Amino acid sequence: MAKLKIKGNDLKTAGVPSGPLAGLAVAVAKKHFRTEDYDRFLKELAIVSESPEKFTDNIVWDIYANKLVSHLKEEEAQKEIPLNETPAPYQIWGQKNIDASAIQQMDIAVHLPVTHSGALMPDAHHGYGLPIGGVLGVENAVIPYGVGMDIGCRMCLSVFPLPASYINEKSYELKHILKDNSRFGKDIFDDPNSDDPILDRKEFGELQILKRLKDKAYKQLGSSGSGNHFVEFGISEIIDPSNEMGLPLGTYFSLLTHSGSRGFGANIAQHYTKVAMARTKLPKHAKHLAWLSLDSEEGMEYWLAMNLAGDYASACHHDIHRRIATAIGEQPLSMVENHHNFAWKEKAADGTDLIVHRKGATPAGKGVLGIIPGSMTEPGFIVRGKGDPKSLHSASHGAGRQMSRKKAKDSFTKKELRQLLGKKGVSLIGGGLDESPGAYKDIHEVMNYQKDLVDVLGTFMPKIVRMDKG
Repeated sequence: MAKLKIKGNDLKTAGVPSGPLAGLAVAVAKKHFRTEDYDRFLKELAIVSESPEKFTDNIVWDIYANKLVSHLKEEEAQKEIPLNETPAPYQIWGQKNIDASAIQQMDIAVHLPVTHSGALMPDAHHGYGLPIGGVLGVENAVIPYGVGMDIGCRMCLSVFPLPASYINEKSYELKHILKDNSRFGKDIFDDPNSDDPILDRKEFGELQILKRLKDKAYKQLGSSGSGNHFVEFGISEIIDPSNEMGLPLGTYFSLLTHSGSRGFGANIAQHYTKVAMARTKLPKHAKHLAWLSLDSEEGMEYWLAMNLAGDYASACHHDIHRRIATAIGEQPLSMVENHHNFAWKEKAADGTDLIVHRKGATPAGKGVLGIIPGSMTEPGFIVRGKGDPKSLHSASHGAGRQMSRKKAKDSFTKKELRQLLGKKGVSLIGGGLDESPGAYKDIHEVMNYQKDLVDVLGTFMPKIVRMDKG
């Protein structure tokens, strides 16, 4: 069989990309076509190059067609996806007290091609990708940085059948109970009784990343993160007789915890954020909002891992509450738990199926209970959601920072913090100036801005607070 002499321009005209694919096309010509078949070769080559997926099983063109399909997929993945010119609708609560950079981040998020609608809560401040306090409803996609690093971070409140006076009567013992039954940051709680069915979940054996993280999850079960995470005793006051907690009006000794999925969730977030940014190329200013389609293998992997991390965060809280309830010798009358830094499958008011991301915002669907904390010297609020569709059934997750950690450290002194704690009757174990109450917005203002989102059933006032380095 005489060998064909192939011209580079002819390959280009036939739609062959330069590089290795040109070499594969030449190999097909030399193996299957004679000199006199040159025109037929070029004609077939052009047809295959236009629709390679139709020739992946063809005995002549299979190798070239399969390589071309892979090449086109990679090329498509590298294309930058433009943002929409027209933004999706969103509403802001408490705009006066929200910094401009957080609003700017939200403005970028509502221009994503997958965005349906959004909302910005009154505790909002600057974050990575989606601002803290940002709510974003998207279609058939999940944004790892729209969920955040501390997946499933949550509040958990246990109300005990003990009077508020129990705190003053047993303050010394209660401080030691907190020290003995909580760990923060890199400290590990070495408790042989700390075990949970969460560690037997099948996902740990199905996803490679979860296999690698199971040991970390086991070691950190029942511990809390650093930063603004806490375990604290305080006084709950129930003020709404129609509360779903089943509690009569009055004051109660209570335990409140705030923490998330620890290093387990953070590693999941970091891994799938990198995957999303490689798969979904966005303009530089929007790159942290890269998404994964829920039709993709990576998207479903993240969805499974995210849900596992959320359940793991809940298991950590329940482990802490179990230990402390045992130490006190009482079981709670009622428990309320709610989480943020998560994504939920919900329906929009117009019936559209959405993935609703709440990064530093909590569910406030009609009748949904939650806790919105203030600071170590200000009350938190036990709330019932009103189900406002304009907020995508959401509310704030706390007071929200009004200054960075660095600025807080530069703005307050240890003496000022001690004086404030004394004035408010709060004992602090650990913590730092970066968590000074003045670093946070006024929780009363925040609650006033979201009267249309939640009803207040009661309050929680911190009295003995333990944080990292305590």
